[in-house]
Amino acid sequence: MKKKIGILGSGIVAKTLGAGFLKHGFEVMLGTRDPQKLYDWFSGAGKGARAGTSAEAAAFGEIIVLAVKGTAAKEVLNSADSENLTGKTIIDTTNPIADAGIENGVLQFFTDINRSLMEQLQLMVPDANFVKAFNSTGNSNMINPSFESSPTMFICGNNETAKKEVSDLSALFGWETADFGLVESARAIEPLCMLWCIPGFLHNNWTHAFKLLQPASY
Repeated sequence: MKKKIGILGSGIVAKTLGAGFLKHGFEVMLGTRDPQKLYDWFSGAGKGARAGTSAEAAAFGEIIVLAVKGTAAKEVLNSADSENLTGKTIIDTTNPIADAGIENGVLQFFTDINRSLMEQLQLMVPDANFVKAFNSTGNSNMINPSFESSPTMFICGNNETAKKEVSDLSALFGWETADFGLVESARAIEPLCMLWCIPGFLHNNWTHAFKLLQPASY
């Protein structure tokens, strides 16, 4: 398994996944426009942790994690430099959440139902292998969550090898994986974020996760 992870982002999702990879023995570099603001994370993260610019993190990582606000995703990919992303698996955790109000617990998206954010990002960097994952749960559940059974990580993407890499990482983090096909399926997976957030906004319940149930003979 590839052991160097470049994470584009400096928020709670980036730091949570970074800590999870470090816990399981990976080397991790978080990348952001201002690496100095990652000083506290870097100084407390322990062995294998690094901080740098987006381009440096993209160059460092054998696998890339895109963990930024959806509104910033294109800008961050541009700053990472497409040459640093070519041929690599990019775990796309982003959701196209608009800078708008919440309507009765429901987030608003800036994308159309017939074109997901990940489809747009894949077109931006056609030589990278995007896999949608880790977008339909909260950061507190991402790394080895405690449920009665393993929750389901819904993924999609065009490259089978990349999806296998993400499935293996998902299993390491305590999830079972449901592969929902090619990049167009992100049109259905991204809105799971809306569904996941509704109990949180309405009832302050942020500890749940989704599980896909299948017949035993499936």
